[in-house]
Amino acid sequence: MEPWPWYVSGPLIGLMVPLLLLLGNKTFGISSSLRHICAACFPVGISFFNYNWRKEIWNLVFVAGVAAGAWIAVQFLSSGAPVQVSPKLVQELSGYGINDYSSQTPKDLFNWTTLLSLKGFVLMVVGGFCVGFGTRYAGGCTSGHSIMGLSNLQWPSLVATICFMAGGFIVANLVLPFILKL
Repeated sequence: MEPWPWYVSGPLIGLMVPLLLLLGNKTFGISSSLRHICAACFPVGISFFNYNWRKEIWNLVFVAGVAAGAWIAVQFLSSGAPVQVSPKLVQELSGYGINDYSSQTPKDLFNWTTLLSLKGFVLMVVGGFCVGFGTRYAGGCTSGHSIMGLSNLQWPSLVATICFMAGGFIVANLVLPFILKL
């Protein structure tokens, strides 16, 4: 009913890398699953989607398992207690009008009124575009580069991970406060 400590969850995630490599010569990553879904559902003449996506069906099953595991965790393994947030963060977020932590996402931020406003557009559409563009530009997502690529000592994955982290720090500390004031 509580989050697992880092010394349990970290090694379990880390063991996925050799397991995938040894059992099927597969690489860990989530972002490629969207490409597989598009290739399966929209078989048009776009060269980017013109490949044998059926060889990658395991990746779609993996992503479905992640979603199912998250649902099971929320439905059956959650204590129902409010999310624990640092008092310093609570104080900072209250300045932006975010005070309700009774669910996994702040209800003050994720509701229809907010999502249909300029703030919601910036957070969902512009933010989604930036994440999608960055993932495509970097050739993979944080899980693919930071978990799989670094464990295989790939230089591009180190560069991508450093950029992901720097971008995250910049957005969280400089951009997000500006957006939350909208």
